[in-house]
Amino acid sequence: MRGLLLVSSLCSAPLAVQGESGPLGPWRDGVEVSPVLPGLNRHSVHANHLASPESPDGKWVLLYTSGTPEGHVGELRVVERATGKARVLVENVTVEDIHRAACQQWVSGGRRVVFHDCRQGEWLVVCVEMDTGRERVLARERQLGWGQPWANLVPLYGPHWNPGGHPDLELLDVESGTLRTVLKAEAVRAAYAEWATKTYGDRPLSIFFPVLSPDLSRVFFKLATPGGGDFRSAQASIRKGLFCYDLPGSRFVYMQEYYGHPAWHADSRTLLWTSVHPGGFALRDTGGGVLRPPRKRLPSFPGSHPACGPGGRLFTVDTELEPFDGPKGHWGVVVGDLEAGDYLFVHKFDNARGAASWRRSHPHPVFSPDGNRLYFNVNATAWTELYVAACR
Repeated sequence: MRGLLLVSSLCSAPLAVQGESGPLGPWRDGVEVSPVLPGLNRHSVHANHLASPESPDGKWVLLYTSGTPEGHVGELRVVERATGKARVLVENVTVEDIHRAACQQWVSGGRRVVFHDCRQGEWLVVCVEMDTGRERVLARERQLGWGQPWANLVPLYGPHWNPGGHPDLELLDVESGTLRTVLKAEAVRAAYAEWATKTYGDRPLSIFFPVLSPDLSRVFFKLATPGGGDFRSAQASIRKGLFCYDLPGSRFVYMQEYYGHPAWHADSRTLLWTSVHPGGFALRDTGGGVLRPPRKRLPSFPGSHPACGPGGRLFTVDTELEPFDGPKGHWGVVVGDLEAGDYLFVHKFDNARGAASWRRSHPHPVFSPDGNRLYFNVNATAWTELYVAACR
């Protein structure tokens, strides 16, 4: 028995691939695709393309599940990969939407899970110990950005629709509980005053959605200003720009107006980009903004959320299939070679159903720590499901 890989469905053919060997070879045929928790009859999702749901040691898969149509209240579970057995880590978790769930993620080398949760109207950042299940509330009136699974540090920010007294970027040490401010929102306004005035006028600003680089030396983020009304609404805030900041040097290194769903490359200096420029998918150096396309042009992959493989050579991305002669509402998960520009589809599926959240779940593919598996969400039925694809 192979745990999570009991159900196999090879559902796509290679596309735009040269040769039968090289980095894409293991993904070319014999890929096994299956739900992580088959027959659950609940939504089950991983949080984002910026954090792998698989633990650093490869033993566990972390996911959020919900039995409500919208998926706004649920629980965190971990699944043992060797057996497929699941256990509940945290019950009664309230999320903003199914799109990023509780921003649940591994920290401390897999010894802990950190997430955010709305309890009695207050947003909390909570840490739970894997071995004992002990919970600690580490921050109040904040939400969680994206750290790295081997580290103890995670970035925090005030809720984008109402940051209150927490508009700045903070770093939380989940082991000690220490919280410190590393960048003020007003410093961003001052550094990019012309753009900030043109975009936001004199409205209050806060830092939103920070993502730490693999070596923790840099962070990228957006700026937000409250839009008013219900936080479960596209009008909850106005979120613009992409900013990159060097933490040890306390300096801004890059900014552009368009966000474009970037992700860190393994080198902690470069961002993966999808549809920012006419040349299609490319890499961008955060030290100067220089674009570095692959040898062969890659498409823009509409709707995409990219992630880099652990070695830095391969990438994965989700995409709508209409530009690839697929039906409307169908999506695919791609694996590609950042150097050669080759790519192939690992899985294609109907993505038009799933949770009835105001913000839909996207596939958000991401590699396992060893690069041999992909995890992604699928909306093929009334239940949004987390799938895993394993290469040979």
